[in-house]
Amino acid sequence: MSKEANHAADSTRSMAQRAVSAATLGTALEWFDFTLYGSVAATVLPKLFFPSMEPSSALLASLATFSVGLAARPLGAIICGYFGDKIGRRNLMLGTVSVMGITSVLMGLLPTYAQIGMLAPVLLVLLRIIQGFALGGESTGGQLMALEHAPSNRRGKYSGLIGMCAPLSQILANAVLLVLSATMTADTFLSYGWRIPFVMSFLLVLVGIYIRLRVSETPAFVQMKQSAVGTLGSPLRDAFRLHWKTIVRMMLFFCGPTALFYLAVVFTLGYLTNSLGVPKQTGFTLLMIANACAVVGSIAGGLLSDKIGRKRTLLMASTATFIIMMIYFPMLGTRSFAMMALAMGLFMGFTQVQTGIQPVAFAEVFPTNVRYSGSALAFTGASLFAGGPIPVVATWLLNLSHGSPWPLVALVATLNVLSFCMIAIGPETAGIDMNRLDSTDDVIGNHATNANQATL
Repeated sequence: MSKEANHAADSTRSMAQRAVSAATLGTALEWFDFTLYGSVAATVLPKLFFPSMEPSSALLASLATFSVGLAARPLGAIICGYFGDKIGRRNLMLGTVSVMGITSVLMGLLPTYAQIGMLAPVLLVLLRIIQGFALGGESTGGQLMALEHAPSNRRGKYSGLIGMCAPLSQILANAVLLVLSATMTADTFLSYGWRIPFVMSFLLVLVGIYIRLRVSETPAFVQMKQSAVGTLGSPLRDAFRLHWKTIVRMMLFFCGPTALFYLAVVFTLGYLTNSLGVPKQTGFTLLMIANACAVVGSIAGGLLSDKIGRKRTLLMASTATFIIMMIYFPMLGTRSFAMMALAMGLFMGFTQVQTGIQPVAFAEVFPTNVRYSGSALAFTGASLFAGGPIPVVATWLLNLSHGSPWPLVALVATLNVLSFCMIAIGPETAGIDMNRLDSTDDVIGNHATNANQATL
């Protein structure tokens, strides 16, 4: 290999590493913020923002504000997806990571119900909507920025690295909350201790912006903009008209892992402390152990998918989560630390195998011209239908069944089976060409059809 070729290869590898660093940091920031909110939504916010309600209603209202943030994600996905496919991945990512950090800081500074009355929960919901909007664009954009730079034989590995950010951020956020709650009195933590990590997360924003400024636009997007497809197509319209079946299939596939993830990281903490009487510090520790297993699961899933394929790895993990779901709550019900840690570790580990493959599975299934729009719609659709509502629905089902978890198990197991079926009917995508586009005839025909409809 010539000196120039070696230099080009080194430059490509260096840019790929910067891209995955930028993606992982952005993903880490978004999940750090969302983990903090999920944890305090189950423990602190009911007392501070909904004190006039009785405890179970206040918990439901607090968890509903968590769901509002996820409900705003599809709008962010639609708008950011459109512009990400039109103007590029890089510049859009600078904006979304900034908005994520700013809203997190504002949440940490927000007055409570006791200080400003009903305006407090209203502002809380508004900030959650803005944060959810930014997250709708950030999630997919960061993933594509890394995977469109990645070598074809390492896309699974890069995907696993991105996927591990969620549980790694869970560990960091819960460790911070654990230290704060353990070193402060209950009143001090309730007063201002929970605010500290929200405000400090702005430091991650500054680092994230610095790294993203050093990443170039992805080769796939650059090549696409030089083609007729890149100049004529309307990404959102083309995604709906040409790839709606794929969007629906990928959304239904990810409903299972999304529901399992939010069940574990949001609902389980409240279930342990409120229903089983487990101390709050013990609950945080169990979540940290479970998320350590999830980090391993994410990386293992990504690496394995490079060796045996995305489809086979996903089917194996989906089968495992279904089996574990059947024994999850009985193991938690023992109140034995070892049994609870084992249940949560297995549950999160195999769930995260699927979540670690999600970035590459979504990226590979769509062509470049609609990849951002299609991936974002499928990803946020799953969060909207199966992620955000799960903590609220789980709490409601638990109250309705007088503490029995089996109606909840039936619901989540059904989503898991649906996910398995969507994986089974889908194609294997490992090694597929990431620079491919829709045919020019398809896009031009779509463009012409819509022009004629507008004329009529």
